Amino acid sequence: MFDVVSSSKWPAGYMINPNVEPLDPKWLGEFSKIPAAAVSDCLGRNVGGLGLKAFHGNKPMLGSALTVRVRPGDNLMILKAMQMARPGDVLVIDGSADLTRAVFGGIMRAMALKAGIAGVVINGALRDVDEWQTGELPVYAIGAVHRGPSTDGGGEINVPISCAGMLVMPGDLMIGDGDGVVAAARAELPELVQRCNDLLARERATLEGIANGTLDPNRFDAILRAKGCPI
Repeated sequence: MFDVVSSSKWPAGYMINPNVEPLDPKWLGEFSKIPAAAVSDCLGRNVGGLGLKAFHGNKPMLGSALTVRVRPGDNLMILKAMQMARPGDVLVIDGSADLTRAVFGGIMRAMALKAGIAGVVINGALRDVDEWQTGELPVYAIGAVHRGPSTDGGGEINVPISCAGMLVMPGDLMIGDGDGVVAAARAELPELVQRCNDLLARERATLEGIANGTLDPNRFDAILRAKGCPI
């Protein structure tokens, strides 16, 4: 859980909550071997960000969510969140999917690398695309645009957010690769990692069956018959 600072201490439109407890490093080790698609399958196939594109190449992303909600086209609270970030954090930014202004660019990328940030996920736009393509820092965004942001505020840090249709809580485990981005609640991780490993074992067995020609040729007909189809 995370501590919520009383809203009475903040002016309207602003909120900064403390960072949550760091994620146990053992989960980073466990999930470094599990692709985002497997995590998505084991969470019900109805989770994960939709429309997020990787702008950095194929380097995987793994870390603990530091969430930011900003006014569309503004990056003031993102800059503040970067000051708060710890090595291994993933900035997860709800910019309301606005594509008229980029809220993250090359200068901020350099700042993020210096801070040891593990990745950036933007429900909105970035810019300086060529710099991201060096692949050093994983970044996912809805799109890119040359127009820069305002730096006026408001916004909120370390609050529950919606990012490209994905509910993200502060401290969630963020998993990203070439297929996209998924968030997993830390309370679910012990059971989730077991489900993922079981799924991957079944997939390996299926691949072996394909290679060996030992898969049941009637398996799909059996499913159709169970649904009442006259196969």
